[in-house]
Amino acid sequence: MTSVSMTVNGRSVSKEVEGRTLLVDFLRNDMRLTGTHVGCDTSQCGACVVHVDGRAVKACAMFAIEADGAEVGTIEGQANADGSLNVIQQAFQDHHGLQCGFCTPGMVMSTVALLKDNPKPTEAEVRDYLEGNLCRCTGYHNIVKAIMAASGQDVSSIAAE
Repeated sequence: MTSVSMTVNGRSVSKEVEGRTLLVDFLRNDMRLTGTHVGCDTSQCGACVVHVDGRAVKACAMFAIEADGAEVGTIEGQANADGSLNVIQQAFQDHHGLQCGFCTPGMVMSTVALLKDNPKPTEAEVRDYLEGNLCRCTGYHNIVKAIMAASGQDVSSIAAE
């Protein structure tokens, strides 16, 4: 067992973990933050995207001990201080950028990272950025609209594929 300490959604935590414990398992099982989903276990789907020191990472491809000393952000930490949805979450709701919801936490976390680096992405840039996130329900049209809306851009010209 190895001691791991990190700040998760602004809260300092320390736990003993096995060296092989994945960050996604640490968050879900030890921290009880079940919004981070396990979709494929091969880092292909993006359902497990979290932020580690401000960078979007797939938590199923990182050991918890690799996040020792890091600032970790999960979907549970994305709401506004009053508990209301943040701009991105609200845009996903307003533009129906979700259906079953399984991929949504990873999509939102990826979107936060995208808009931090590129506040006004083009539709093509959004689609390119989401290459590592799979959605089996929506066909991405409404997800792209939601992201464009969250960035403050007009979505009326986004045509369905």
